[in-house]
Amino acid sequence: MATGDALPLEAIVLIDVAIVLLAGAAMARCVRRLHQPPVVAEIAVGLLLGPSLLGLLPGDVPAQIFPADARPLLGAISQVGLVLFMFLAGWELDLTRLRGRGRSVGAVAALAMAVPFALGAGAAALLYSSQGTHDVGRGTFILYLATAFSITAFPVLARIIRDGGLSTTRVGTLAMACAAIGDVVAWCVLVLVVAVAGAGGTGEFFLVLTLTVAYGLVMALGVRPLLARVLLRRRGTRTDKSTLLVLIVSGVFVSSFATSWIGIHAIFGAFAFGLVMPRRRAPELHHEVEAPIEKVSTLLLPVFFVVTGLSVDVGALGASGLLALALIVGTAVLGKFAGAALPARAAGLGWREAGAFGALMNTRGLTELVILGIGRELGLISAQMFTMMVVMALLTTAMAGPLLRLLGMGGTPAATGPERPESTAGAGPSVPVAAGGRGEESDPLPGRPPR
Repeated sequence: MATGDALPLEAIVLIDVAIVLLAGAAMARCVRRLHQPPVVAEIAVGLLLGPSLLGLLPGDVPAQIFPADARPLLGAISQVGLVLFMFLAGWELDLTRLRGRGRSVGAVAALAMAVPFALGAGAAALLYSSQGTHDVGRGTFILYLATAFSITAFPVLARIIRDGGLSTTRVGTLAMACAAIGDVVAWCVLVLVVAVAGAGGTGEFFLVLTLTVAYGLVMALGVRPLLARVLLRRRGTRTDKSTLLVLIVSGVFVSSFATSWIGIHAIFGAFAFGLVMPRRRAPELHHEVEAPIEKVSTLLLPVFFVVTGLSVDVGALGASGLLALALIVGTAVLGKFAGAALPARAAGLGWREAGAFGALMNTRGLTELVILGIGRELGLISAQMFTMMVVMALLTTAMAGPLLRLLGMGGTPAATGPERPESTAGAGPSVPVAAGGRGEESDPLPGRPPR
């Protein structure tokens, strides 16, 4: 961009967004033929447009396309898409549908979280001396990385289950239930880690913790019934529909501001607002609220991947970095398969089904990148560690499709219509557990189109 200095900054940002969207659309068509979820395309584009590929060309091409002055604006755009995505992800987690699933599901979910957490903690302890930062204590570093190792990306998991035709199978049902439980636990642990890392001392930590508990009570006891009342009394006119959408989006942003002010992170506020959203009257809410927000998030989220990719330089890892990367990927895969597949086999699934369950629980996708972005922002991990964890997220997510087909459990992804990076409602209308839980238990939401 030879004339970049003469162009207004706003114009540079606009053309950057266009480049990101076009590159993402092109890559999505390619990975769809490889039976990969769209999030793999988005992560790959972020890496390709950054130092890992374009940076190898002479002239520092990434800096020419995405100049330093434009990156804060691109980051702000990506945060809007990310906040809306987290709201949809929280809304998708209908925790009431986990009731009555039996102790076996709880035990499998606990092990699917605990085993990778423990192995991740061990790997983090080995990596602290070389990858830890001076401002972060050993315990905080280990707790953060252990959480990052144990996460399963609920939204992309829902999409893979739907595309593979596993929605009504034991494997799909168990995976959705366990991922829902694990994600809630992981986010709670992450809130604690962020509070510890962001607090200036013991007194400030307890202040942040107290404000977080108070915020949770306000959301559960005040905002949730208020939202239910507003949705119950709303009218069916066009004006009321527009007003409802404005109110919901404003509530998401206010909740995000509240958690950011408390000292945890804006995305927790968006996620919490999604959790307290009513889950009935699904067809109406889908058309009036969910679909418009989903479209906006679809347009803005690819910018998040590119902003992430600009901080990733795979070529700079070196020999020691590649060894550490092998340790990280091995720990991530072993932890999820040992923590998920073996307990599933003990719970009564056959080896083939248990292997498919382990492959599903090994997906990390966008959720992992969100967690890594928080760690990078707070200085919890080094730039090299951030790069290795992003590569791990890409590899573990890309593994799921081939492994499922190898086990005879995977179908062909839907190829109709545009696809979002990670559909928070991708489980479609037939997922029986925690996916798209906007209706009654017996109602598969017949008015809701698959996405």
